[in-house]
Amino acid sequence: MPAYRLVGCETATVRFSGMGILAHGFGFDPTYGYDLDRLLAVPAPVAPAGFAEFWRGQYAAALAVDPDPVLGPVEDKRDGCQVFGVTFSSVGGVRLGGWAVLPDERPARHGFVVGHGYGGRAAARSPLPLPCSAAIQPCVRGLPDRGRTPGIPDTTAEHVLHGIEAPETYVIGGCVADLWCAATALRQLVPELTERLGYLGESLGGGLGALALPWDERFAAAQLTVPTFGNQPLRLTLDCAGSGESVRRYAARHPEVTEVLAFFDAATAARQLTAPTLVAAALFDPSVPPPGQFAVHNALAGPAELAVLTAGHFQYPDLDAETAALAAATSRFFAAHLAA
Repeated sequence: MPAYRLVGCETATVRFSGMGILAHGFGFDPTYGYDLDRLLAVPAPVAPAGFAEFWRGQYAAALAVDPDPVLGPVEDKRDGCQVFGVTFSSVGGVRLGGWAVLPDERPARHGFVVGHGYGGRAAARSPLPLPCSAAIQPCVRGLPDRGRTPGIPDTTAEHVLHGIEAPETYVIGGCVADLWCAATALRQLVPELTERLGYLGESLGGGLGALALPWDERFAAAQLTVPTFGNQPLRLTLDCAGSGESVRRYAARHPEVTEVLAFFDAATAARQLTAPTLVAAALFDPSVPPPGQFAVHNALAGPAELAVLTAGHFQYPDLDAETAALAAATSRFFAAHLAA
């Protein structure tokens, strides 16, 4: 098992009960009955035949795309950076939007691709983990605000099922390709970035990052917060309030879809992820069941760090303090692996 450290939570203070560690109104237990020791033992499924070949083919197709990034006017100035709107092309002729964050009057020393959750993205994230950093923060296909795409639903429950009949058509594969194309776009926009990139992703963005990074040597390190798509067979047995519920219900009617989902298992992909990775996983999460989050961390093939959060996708008294602690841990992590 990879070495881990706890951030923002001491094991002596973690308490579990039949109703979970926090008061809630859900009709299920958002801890799913797992304590920390049990979470640290959740495995990753074995990869289906052709898993690596499928993803290497998807990556090659994304690298063949010229993203032709175009910066819009400055939309904001904060944290020593300028925030621009940006558009770029991805696989399938899709044109997507997002934000580019560039240092104000300084050359960029580090570069980040920043993924987002299933709520989409309405603004750029800042500050970035390291000073003198540039970042592209894309909206993946189909999702608000700047990723809306004709023919792809923009609501979570429908988006997560779009094209699910086959690996080649499943929208999640297109979303992963959007991250690869965004990385190419960032390098075109900021050619002085000679070092490898960092990746930041939360929830949907965490799962997409786990699927994308094993095949892309342009990334030197990653931080994945409450990542989804971990251990799909287990995920299909767990009620939740997030995108997984739509998939669980669909799979109950169409059990053959499990063969497709096996190609989109973030924990299975993590078996191939050798870049240093910090996973922030929650003990309590009604939207992304914690066992799947921990499965991603547990499967990592390279140097791994773990930040244990009290909860994900949920308001709780220590949220601000834990968010600050995670931000500090993330900065230390990238300073060690990007700025060394």
